[in-house]
Amino acid sequence: AACSFLLLLLALLISPTAAAKSSGRPITDKEIRENKAACYTDVENGLWGFACRSSTTEKENCVLRCLSPECYNLIYGGDPLEEGELDYVRSHEYKYCMHK
Repeated sequence: AACSFLLLLLALLISPTAAAKSSGRPITDKEIRENKAACYTDVENGLWGFACRSSTTEKENCVLRCLSPECYNLIYGGDPLEEGELDYVRSHEYKYCMHK
């Protein structure tokens, strides 16, 4: 368990999204796609815990959190996606937040 936590912490510290945000330039759509793919891999490999693999919706919530914890908390934090929910408005708000 401690090893998993350290791996997660390390992944967050060296996250490509953190590097893009700190560079002072907006993140590109290509970088978002690449980072999202890396987040899906991390979730599927269990780095985010079992709950993130328990359903498609939980996986998506975890991937969005992985991609940008700041934007996830701002847009979805108090009301995460629920099973079967498609929320296009919040999806666009999240994407806008990513590009800021």
